[in-house]
Amino acid sequence: MDDKLKKLESAALKALKEASSPDELKNLEKKFLGKSGEITGILKGLASLSIEEKKSIGKAANDLKKTLAAKFKNCCNKIEMEHLNKTLESDEIDLSAPGRKHHIGHIHPIAQTQEEVERIFGQMGFTVIDGPEVESEYYNFEGLNIPAHHPARDMQDTFFIDKAADKKEGRLVLRTHTSPNQVRTMEKYGAPLRIIVPGRTFRNEATDASHEHTFDQVEGLMIDENISISHLKGVMQEFLSRLFDKEMKVRFRPGYFPFVEPGIELDMSCIFCESKGCKVCKKTGWIEFMGCGMVHPNVLKAGGIDSEKYQGWAFGFGLTRLVMMRYGINDIRHLTGGDLRILNQF
Repeated sequence: MDDKLKKLESAALKALKEASSPDELKNLEKKFLGKSGEITGILKGLASLSIEEKKSIGKAANDLKKTLAAKFKNCCNKIEMEHLNKTLESDEIDLSAPGRKHHIGHIHPIAQTQEEVERIFGQMGFTVIDGPEVESEYYNFEGLNIPAHHPARDMQDTFFIDKAADKKEGRLVLRTHTSPNQVRTMEKYGAPLRIIVPGRTFRNEATDASHEHTFDQVEGLMIDENISISHLKGVMQEFLSRLFDKEMKVRFRPGYFPFVEPGIELDMSCIFCESKGCKVCKKTGWIEFMGCGMVHPNVLKAGGIDSEKYQGWAFGFGLTRLVMMRYGINDIRHLTGGDLRILNQF
């Protein structure tokens, strides 16, 4: 058995010297050291030997296995390096050439602006709330003081889901505004409350440069004791000044929205002409920004809030329109068209 191990060692070392490629070396390693290799066969044959022979031959076989494994590893590293050098010489690879550049993607301008809006309102103590895009008629209309017979329903052409109506909450609809989260949040958290709700909304619009069926809005709601319109004016003036990084002014005009009373249109000073008058603001120095007002008692009641104790105001502005105004984009369809030339600018 000792002679067999010596002959095996001699044959393995000779084969290692003659090996010239990684594949050849791999086959030799399998032949001598593999699960069905020659050394494994010797170790399996120890069962028929005496105890003394098992000890001596077993130790010798294991020592040979360790020795050959180390030599195979060294030889493998050497052959692979030689093979790599030959490949590099034949392929004429210029190792000094610059590598391929990985193209870094761009964050969509709507996502950028939404993140900044959330950051500013977060600094003022507002919590960011999310809600379902597929809403019920109750939360999208009735809970916001817009019953089925109300003419305000005609203001919002709507995408309804082809599903049987629920007895309590009515049909399902793609939300036409982010306002349903007013009632949802009041029901869940009660008062006092200070939230914003950014998100996508959907309306059956005839698309053109300034109208799209899918667009983003930001809803705001503040409820507490002794809340007034002056708080709304201060919050929005501070928000716009931080967003545009300069002092902004706001003004109120009467407006109509079913879920607030009184209803207000909020204008901001023109960012293009510094309120001097230009074609964008139609020489007025003001740009219409959003609708807002004091939360209607019926909406507070729907949210489970005591309207005798608490008051609040709500607002909603188009995030998509804000992005267009901020970056000078003249067609709303550019923001949802998937043209990378638009996104690569941001």
